[in-house]
Amino acid sequence: MIDLEQIHDSIASTPSKIVMLVADGLGGLPHPDTRKSELETAHIPNLNALAQRSACGLTTPVEVGIAPGSGPGHLALFGYNPLRYIIGRGALEALGIGIDLLPGDVAARGNFCTVDDEGLLTDRRAGRIATELSAPLCERLDRIEIPGVQVDVFPVQDYRFVLRLRGEGLSEAVEETDPQREGVAPRPAGPLAPEAARTAEIVQQFVAEAGRLLSEEQPANMVLLRGWAQLPNLPDFGRVYHLNPAAIAAYPMYRGLASVANMQIIPTGMTFGAEVDTLQANWDKHDFFFIHYKPADAAGEDGDFDGKVKRLEELDVHIPRILELQPDVLMVAGDHATPAIMASHSWHPVPFLLHSKLTLGEGVDGFNERACAHGSLGRIPAETIMLLALSHSGKLAKYGP
Repeated sequence: MIDLEQIHDSIASTPSKIVMLVADGLGGLPHPDTRKSELETAHIPNLNALAQRSACGLTTPVEVGIAPGSGPGHLALFGYNPLRYIIGRGALEALGIGIDLLPGDVAARGNFCTVDDEGLLTDRRAGRIATELSAPLCERLDRIEIPGVQVDVFPVQDYRFVLRLRGEGLSEAVEETDPQREGVAPRPAGPLAPEAARTAEIVQQFVAEAGRLLSEEQPANMVLLRGWAQLPNLPDFGRVYHLNPAAIAAYPMYRGLASVANMQIIPTGMTFGAEVDTLQANWDKHDFFFIHYKPADAAGEDGDFDGKVKRLEELDVHIPRILELQPDVLMVAGDHATPAIMASHSWHPVPFLLHSKLTLGEGVDGFNERACAHGSLGRIPAETIMLLALSHSGKLAKYGP
């Protein structure tokens, strides 16, 4: 986290309210036919109008040229230095669905996947198999027994699950088995450090047994494991910023991120409309709200340009409902770019806007990559946006005499 100890006494608790809306995978790149990005193509009148009366810019999630995962991308938005505070996705997924992680436990995020007769990946997400189909498969994998370690498998959502290993001398320094592309075999779970040799052997045993148990299943007949992690320890978000923070997120991983930062997790539904309902119902209880929107990222990762455009348009519909609450500060940010033409996370800067009573507009005509590049904020590290929010909400006083 930015070294706030030197300015800690300048931060005050006030009645003002901050909303951080994170549109996962927000940024994109121009389509080769139209030369317009997803945001430029989308009909988003509410976001465009909001940008016209906001301070705008582009954020760099980690460093120039680095394509971040969702974990580092969100940690930066919360003010944590993502190169200093590294949290594996497995721990985030586990915490997000309320799994108990003890010191020494190791967790991984799992994907159900599909392989052909030669063991080569044909679909890393098994067609995004529905939860009602993947949950029974998790029950089957949960019966796997490996001497000297407790093996637990928990369903998350759709094709995702969590593998938790509990025992003595386990290590998170294990290679991921997901090669991040299709047409090749899953990678072996080798050790990344000498002390992880036993853990890697355990993982290999689990993968082999999982493959045997799922061999006759369709469409999910294998598993991929990534994001090995143990219990993290972050500075308390609310204490550092003098806030009473809450998180509203349908997807477990993002609840996990907020949980690690010690935000209160408010139960919500599976749609963004339900999340906004939850925001409205809890408005008087907190002074900071993190609210998460996932569908744009999923479409980008699938390489579905038109689908991402549609998901952005669906987000835009809900902006007036958030504005009706009259937050003192509303930020619209992204944890990273997910250009549909790349079908993956990328290193490109991400559009950002901050609206408050002090932002009356600065000539930016819309909310997209090209327009925000001309905003007054310029290109800034994502981990600095919390300081801007504190200033605009009257929570950050003058520093020094």
